[in-house]
Amino acid sequence: QVPPVESGGGLVQAGGSLRLSCVIPGRTFDEYAMEWFRQAPGKEREFVAAINWSGAGTNYADSVKGRFTISRENAKNTVYLEMDRLKPEDTAVYYCQQDPRQYYSGTYFTPAFFGSWGQGTQVTVSS
Repeated sequence: QVPPVESGGGLVQAGGSLRLSCVIPGRTFDEYAMEWFRQAPGKEREFVAAINWSGAGTNYADSVKGRFTISRENAKNTVYLEMDRLKPEDTAVYYCQQDPRQYYSGTYFTPAFFGSWGQGTQVTVSS
């Protein structure tokens, strides 16, 4: 499978905003949940946000709830992560993945499902 292609990262001051995009080329898109994960230097990869296959349900890590918004555009095989009120602790490489469970609308998401990852996009928040 072609890996996801993430983009939109960059350097931003604390309190600023960024919008990440992720394209999943060549796959059935609208039957699967989409997820964002991140990995900070020296730390394990962690779940950030998920959106179910229809776009009607979303889930967020407590650390980003109220600041980040996940959305999807099925016609473009694209998922977005709008990040507002960024903090230095949000600094990480951000990755997206397509959930392997068709029509999944639950709340359990883990990076352990995935054996391969795209290149990710670096987000750096300065204080």
